[in-house]
Amino acid sequence: MRYITLGIIAAFFLAGCTQEVQNKLGRAVQNWTGTDGILEVYAGDKLVKRFMKIDKISTAYGTDDNRPRPYRYGYGYLDKNLDGELQEDEKRKKVYFEFSDYSTNYIFYEKP
Repeated sequence: MRYITLGIIAAFFLAGCTQEVQNKLGRAVQNWTGTDGILEVYAGDKLVKRFMKIDKISTAYGTDDNRPRPYRYGYGYLDKNLDGELQEDEKRKKVYFEFSDYSTNYIFYEKP
């Protein structure tokens, strides 16, 4: 009975939040649990890079002015042969990546 009551209270709390607050709460949960995301980078219509097992992609902020920078970054595993599966040599090391808001065509999604 206690869990049902807590669930009802949580539902009312979330219903009273704005969409922006609900989105922030959802992102906070994903940051804690991870998303197992995939980032694909395209040159025109050709896939040129794929990063897998990404927990999150972050926006860079300036050190002095704390303003958002025009690129995103994260950590993941590089799928060197673009087959959608991580081979043993690809699983050995997480790599840092970043991409520009201006010049890169990319898709980020959670692994289905």
